[in-house]
Amino acid sequence: MTSETSFKSGFVSIIGAPNVGKSTLLNQLIGEKLAIISPKPQTTRNRILAVKTNPDFQMIFLDTPGIHQARGNLNLAMVHTALATLATVDLILFLVEAHSPSNQSNQRVLEALQNVETQTLLVVNKIDLVSEESLARIVERFQALHQFKGSAHISALYGTGINDLIAQIVPLLPMGPAYYPEDTLTDLPERFFCAEIIREKIMHLTSEEIPYAVAVTINSFKEDEQKNLIRIQADIHVERPSQKGIVIGKGGSMLREIGKQARLDMEKLLGSRVFLELWVRIQKKWRKDPRALKEFGYQ
Repeated sequence: MTSETSFKSGFVSIIGAPNVGKSTLLNQLIGEKLAIISPKPQTTRNRILAVKTNPDFQMIFLDTPGIHQARGNLNLAMVHTALATLATVDLILFLVEAHSPSNQSNQRVLEALQNVETQTLLVVNKIDLVSEESLARIVERFQALHQFKGSAHISALYGTGINDLIAQIVPLLPMGPAYYPEDTLTDLPERFFCAEIIREKIMHLTSEEIPYAVAVTINSFKEDEQKNLIRIQADIHVERPSQKGIVIGKGGSMLREIGKQARLDMEKLLGSRVFLELWVRIQKKWRKDPRALKEFGYQ
């Protein structure tokens, strides 16, 4: 590894409107799938930390919930999580969509940036959907609204421009030793990612209202090294009996499919066979209950 006098390390927050590709970008930057992905807005609820280390630098990325006009305790907690990182990191990546630059949430992010002194890079995503002329106009428009350190143009889905973005980040990091060991990928436990995998499958497989009313908790995580098996028991929390019925499905068909898809992803993540047991429980109005939000890790 490079000597400490030239080694760079720092914290980088990825912010933007809901569903602009923040989690996809995070996964591309570190070369692993850590953050769950869904076409539904507000998929990310927690702050996810991911570490990228090479001989010359260590970047600690923070993927945050989308900044939006929050209503309800859960959404307020999500936006607070996103905004809380801005003044404490070394660099902000403001992610916007090339084909939707007028998103109202972008204005909220710009307003938040006015209140911090943290250096910021403009990152324009989904450049495959616009012409070079349109891209140039978008960059010029945003640069007139805020003093960015530069701009990077990417397609997070296809990996286009990721190396250029990393090259722009490095000079903006402070000199200093690594914060984490070389082999660290995240500070979050395996239980967290297993719960997120289950929630991702629910988001993909169920109807519009269900994903936003669902929380997942891991109650038991037991390893049997002799059998190369991990036994996981998880609860899926919903707010109403009708939602419970949808998640379970006719004859349990939906719950079995959620479990099957989640188990396969867990086995890839954990490098072990997984026995997954799922229960669906009703917890009325949990999104409005501060105690439930704290229990589920959202406060």
